[in-house]
Amino acid sequence: MTQARSSEKLQTAFIVVLLLLAVVGLWEGAKAFSRAVNYALDLPWGGTLDLRNFNNQQLPHLGDIARSFVEPAQRNGPPLGLILLNASLFTLSSAVIGFVLGGVLGFLLAIIFAHSRLLQRGLLPYVVASQTIPILAIAPMVVVWMRQINLTGLAVPIIAAYLTFFPVTVYALRGLTSVSPLQLELMRSYAATRWQILFKLRIPNALPQIFTALKISATASVVGTIIGELPSGIQSGLGGAILNFNQYYVQGPPRLWATIVAASLVGMLFFGVVALAERLIVRWNRPE
Repeated sequence: MTQARSSEKLQTAFIVVLLLLAVVGLWEGAKAFSRAVNYALDLPWGGTLDLRNFNNQQLPHLGDIARSFVEPAQRNGPPLGLILLNASLFTLSSAVIGFVLGGVLGFLLAIIFAHSRLLQRGLLPYVVASQTIPILAIAPMVVVWMRQINLTGLAVPIIAAYLTFFPVTVYALRGLTSVSPLQLELMRSYAATRWQILFKLRIPNALPQIFTALKISATASVVGTIIGELPSGIQSGLGGAILNFNQYYVQGPPRLWATIVAASLVGMLFFGVVALAERLIVRWNRPE
C-alpha cells in the first residue's frame, strides 16, 4: 500500500512538472514564433490573427514576471512581492469571511430543502436563477446598499458569499438526500428524531459532497472578493492592485502579470487548505 501511494505521488508530481513545462514552452514558444513571423495571419472563417501581439508588451517573458516580485513597484518603494503579499492577506481575509457566510447559508438552505419538498420545489429554482445574474452587475449594488446602512466593510464578503453559497447548497442537498433507504428505516425503527438522523446519518453521508462544494467555493470566494473590491474603491487588496497596475501597464507589464499570479496563488492556497481539512475529517471516504 505504501509503495502504491508513493508511486501515485510521484506520478502526480511528474504530471504537474510536465504541465508547468508545457505552459512555459507554449508561452515562450508563442513569443519566439511571433518574432520569427511578425505578420498578421488571415483566418479561414474570416478576420485576422495579428501574431505581432505576442510581444514583450502583451506577453512579458516569464523571467521578467518572476524578477518583478523582487523589484520595487515604485521608485524607492518596497519590493512588489511585499506589496502583493500584504494585498493577498487583505483579500484572503475578506474571502474567508465571505466563504464562511456563504457556506453557512448554503448549508442551512440544503437542510431546509432536504426536510421540506415543498420549499425545495418552490425556492430552489430561485436559488439557481440567482446565479444567472452577472456578479459584475450585483457588486456595485451591494456596495451601495451596504453604504446606506453603514456596513461598508461587509460589502466585499457578501459579494464573495454570493458566489459561495450556491455550490454548497446544491452539493450538500445531494448528499443529505442520497441516504440509503435501509439506513434511514433502521434509524426510524430505533425511534430516532429528525435531529438525530440529521447529525448521525445525513451529515456524515453528505460530508464528501460538502467538501467538494467547499473546494469549489474556496476559489470562487477569492474571485468574488477581487471583483467586489473594484467598485468599493478598496486599494489595500488585490483588486486595487490590479486596477493600479492596469493603469500603468505600458510602463511595466510584468507587474500586472505578477499580480495575476499572486491572485491565482491565493486561490490555490485556499483550495489546498480546504482539501487538507477534507483529508483530516473525511477519513472513511478514502479510496484505499
